Amino acid sequence: MSSIATSRPRFDTPARLAIGVLVFAVLGLTGTAFQPDLGSLDLPRLSIVVTVLAILGVRYSLGFARHRLGDVIIGLVTILSAWFLVETVGNHQGLAAPGFWFLTIATWFASWLFVERMAHWRGLSPFAQKLVNLAIPLIFGITLLVLWQLVVVGAGIPQVLLPSPGAIGTRLVSSVPVLWADFQQTFLKAVLAGYAIGCGSAFVVAILIDRVPFLRRGLLPIGNLVSALPIIGVAPIMVMWFGFDWPSKAAVVIIMTFFPMLVNTVAGLAAADAMQKDLMRTYAASYWQTLIKLRLPMALPFIFNALKINSTLAMIGAIVAEFFGTPIVGMGFRISTEVGRMNLDMVWAEIAVAALAGSLFYAAVALIERIATFWHPSQRG
Repeated sequence: MSSIATSRPRFDTPARLAIGVLVFAVLGLTGTAFQPDLGSLDLPRLSIVVTVLAILGVRYSLGFARHRLGDVIIGLVTILSAWFLVETVGNHQGLAAPGFWFLTIATWFASWLFVERMAHWRGLSPFAQKLVNLAIPLIFGITLLVLWQLVVVGAGIPQVLLPSPGAIGTRLVSSVPVLWADFQQTFLKAVLAGYAIGCGSAFVVAILIDRVPFLRRGLLPIGNLVSALPIIGVAPIMVMWFGFDWPSKAAVVIIMTFFPMLVNTVAGLAAADAMQKDLMRTYAASYWQTLIKLRLPMALPFIFNALKINSTLAMIGAIVAEFFGTPIVGMGFRISTEVGRMNLDMVWAEIAVAALAGSLFYAAVALIERIATFWHPSQRG
């Protein structure tokens, strides 16, 4: 009985995904892809690719080809299938029929299967494992962009409602000077200046609160009150105080980043336990010696948490603040004006630049954290 049981197919998550590839590939090949029919030039390529996916799906569902070579083959075939679908749908905008959507679902399941298998690769060298860990989210993100392209073009969604990634990419390439000027105004001036001043001043105030205990009861409630102020109410006031240029946007960023840094730093300074503090007292260490050698290192994980949170809040605050008055440059200004002109591809291009800048900013802070807190348990392994 045991030998019979072990010879049965393993219907785990990869097997279910493989069966999904098979089912939807067959449905896609038996149905019309577009209205009117796809024609003799495009259907054979799609048929060959998706048929290979179906065959791999059968093999995988039965437990065969469960190794890295089989996984790589699935990945390559999935890339070909996605490429053919994107290339073909461009010639049949808004004419997608059920057969096309079945092929799209089959390709999505194949991509999911490939990423699922990559996540279980073991025994690689450290460098290869890092590449695999980087490739998994990259492949997942590219798959989402491909699905976005197929849905928008295949369903014929108007560009005013949702432009395709291809249209957004074209706008990115053709508008580099404008996007660079907006990036300089918003990120290099307002975000970085406000981030540095807001986080730096909050750190100093946290040291004062720790040094003078009665300030905790007075300053923390005020900081909480300031953090609760709505940005759409504060931004116009900052514009009236500091003018239409980037200093008013930096002031909004300061307000948004001050309180998270203050609270996390105060909590981090209290992270050292009583035994560690008693040990410093036995060494006759002063307050500042204890602060620098014990309490600040213990507070670094809390401080970097605040820095990472503020790296995204700063970008949001600066862009929203530009909606309420700015020179004729800046990400927020460009988004608000291009929405009025119905140029949604430019709006999404600005959003893409902002998202990329915010992600890289966050990654830089996380890298510095990894270097500075290598001793912390969260950074081991």
